[in-house]
This record gives sequence, C-alpha cells and structure tokens, in this order.
Amino acid sequence: MRTISVDEITKNIKEMCIEANHYLSEDMKEALEQTAVKEKSPLGKQILCQLKDNLKIAAEDMIPICQDTGMAVIFMEIGQDVHVEGGLLTDAVNEGVRQGYTEGYLRKSVVKDPIYRENTKDNTPAVIHYDIVAGDQIKITIAPKGFGSENMSRVFMLKPADGIEGVKNAILTAVKDAGPNACPPMVVGVGIGGTFEKCALLAKKALTRPVNEHSKIPYVREMEEELLLKINRTGIGPGGLGGSTTALAVNINTYPTHIAGLPVAVNICCHVNRHCVRIL
Repeated sequence: MRTISVDEITKNIKEMCIEANHYLSEDMKEALEQTAVKEKSPLGKQILCQLKDNLKIAAEDMIPICQDTGMAVIFMEIGQDVHVEGGLLTDAVNEGVRQGYTEGYLRKSVVKDPIYRENTKDNTPAVIHYDIVAGDQIKITIAPKGFGSENMSRVFMLKPADGIEGVKNAILTAVKDAGPNACPPMVVGVGIGGTFEKCALLAKKALTRPVNEHSKIPYVREMEEELLLKINRTGIGPGGLGGSTTALAVNINTYPTHIAGLPVAVNICCHVNRHCVRIL
C-alpha cells in the first residue's frame, strides 16, 4: 500500500489548472501546425496562423489561451493500492482548483446554483470523475471546458435499427448544428453505448485522448477517419468562415449497451482542447 498526501494532490491540481490554461498540449500544437499548412482557403489559413500566434503569445507572456478559462473537469484514475491521507480527496481536488484559478488569475466562471447564478468566485466546485484501477499510482487528467463548445453538446437516444449509419448521421448533425459556435477547428468527442449518462462521459473522456491517436477497434478507427473527412467537407472552416479545416480530430469511445438501445453522445471542444495529465 502506497500513501499519498492530499497536500500533494492539491499542489498538482493547482499547477495543472494554470498549465492547461496557458500551454497547449503537444498533440494539439502539432495538429494546428499541420492544418495551417494544408488549409486550402486563404482566409482559413490566415485564421489558423492567427490562432498559432495567439498560442505563442499566451505561452510567452503567461496570458490564458482563451478568455473563457472553463469549468474544471477532472478525471482521477486511482490505483486500488493507494491510500490517500490528510483529508478528503474531493476537498483536496477542489482546493487545488481554487488555488489554481485564484493565484493564477484565471477567470472564475462557476455559479453556485444553475438558476440563481451567484458566482462562487474561485471556480469551484470542479466536475470530478473517479475511477478505481489497478496499481499504486494516481493519474490526474484536467480538462478545463469552455462553454462556447460545451453548449453545442448533444445526446441521441437512437434505436438499434438505426445502426452505424444512424450513428454517423447523428454525429454529423451535431457538428453541422454547432457550426461556428464551437470555435472551429474543433475536436469532436463521441461516446457510443452504455446508458444516457455513460455515453456522455465516454464522449467527454474521448476529448482527452491525443488527437494523433486512433481507437484500437478497427471499425471505430475507420469511422473516426471517415467522419473527419466528411466534417472537413462541410466547409464550416476555421472560425466558421469557410475552409477545409472544420475539425482536427474525431475521437470515439464505445461501451456495451442494452439490447433495446443505442445511445450516442457528441461533446465538441474548440481548437485549443485544453488538457494535461500527471501521474503521482
């Protein structure tokens, strides 16, 4: 049994909140570089170059990549041979978010109640997903989620008879309806299977997979590649102003489901797709 202090978790969460909001992950940097070269529209190419300039300035001057520094979404994969001591794990995670957003001068966007809308003033609470896994480590993934793209999320409760073509049509419908509102070029996270809430979680988690990695399931990989081509043929383009780069990747996760259902969730993220990972 390995022991990890809540103070260590808080410290890392704080640093990761600041890191994710100022520095783009390497896979996203590479994807933007490649698309800026490949983009066929002069205006689209100009917008992609401006996005690259923005990222450079953000990193050099410690300015957030985007003014919407998001609601903190955190995936905690906890080894079953880890003992957390010194306090409650959820409190430690939220304390890290509080410190990261206040000391990092990041915009506080969370309200206490969805109707009465009073700001919590420290961007807590985070949305935390726990998973117990083998081993004696804790893997933390932080993905600050802005709501320009989050508001474009969709869940489709399809019938099994709709099949794979129905799934593809649902994903394309969600992307086309989102249009420029999701700040393209976007990353499209998709969850297929499970239940109403499980497919949404699958889609959210899919956004944290590197955009240069495909599913290991052959038919899913083919679907990711096919949908990326079709999405980029919609002409929505960078900034929604036309072009051949509407999406940088389509990441799909699947899960077993009920004989009577075919749930599909689409969670779109903007061109920065902020996320960072640490293992304690």
